[in-house]
Amino acid sequence: MTWVAETGSTNADLVAQARSGAAHGTVLVADHQTAGRGRLGRSWQAPPGSALLCSILLRPEPTAVVHGALWAVALAAQSAVAAQAGATPELKWPNDLMAGERKLAGVLAERVTDRDDPLTLSGVVVGIGLNVGWAEPPEEVAARAITLEELGGRPVDRHVLLDRLLADLAPLLELWAADPDELRARYRSRLDTLGRTVRVDLGNRVLSGTAVDVTADGLMVRLADGTEQLVLAGDVIHLRPA
Repeated sequence: MTWVAETGSTNADLVAQARSGAAHGTVLVADHQTAGRGRLGRSWQAPPGSALLCSILLRPEPTAVVHGALWAVALAAQSAVAAQAGATPELKWPNDLMAGERKLAGVLAERVTDRDDPLTLSGVVVGIGLNVGWAEPPEEVAARAITLEELGGRPVDRHVLLDRLLADLAPLLELWAADPDELRARYRSRLDTLGRTVRVDLGNRVLSGTAVDVTADGLMVRLADGTEQLVLAGDVIHLRPA
């Protein structure tokens, strides 16, 4: 494990290390990121020392279910947060940990392909940005985000939190390799998005319906006409019941 004071993006750094031969299980942590990224290229910003900013390199089999890496890290983060805060955050598809309507953490998985064969998977880098504690977050941030210390009502040591997350992750990675269907079932059972009415922004259009399942490829949404559509990627908004 390497822990640095500052970097551009732990995910970008670890993707580069993966292409240079870094080993399975390599972990990179930063106190601060100057070019942190979320989904769809969005920036991720947090004051220095206020969040757990961590990326993990995994070297699965080329035929592995890639989304399994994200499922495993999200589940491990959920259990680590529950242990530290005494409250369990909800999982929101595809990559958020939420406390009510406020975001606690985001998870981002990036494929690393073989240098000689861009179609062959050689690794997956999974990064997590988890809000731990801010002295006084800006009002607009506090309205849509929450920290672990606020959730649990006590200080949290990021090193202890990381140790717990990695310990909880280890058996989930074993399950990913041995029985990805069971890992998906565990993730599915914890996913707050399922059964909800959702609006999904696909970039070029928006669809609404009920989230009914998670597959190895994405989220299955049942539309008003009864047909089902698989969403591979998109922004999901949980809609309140009418």
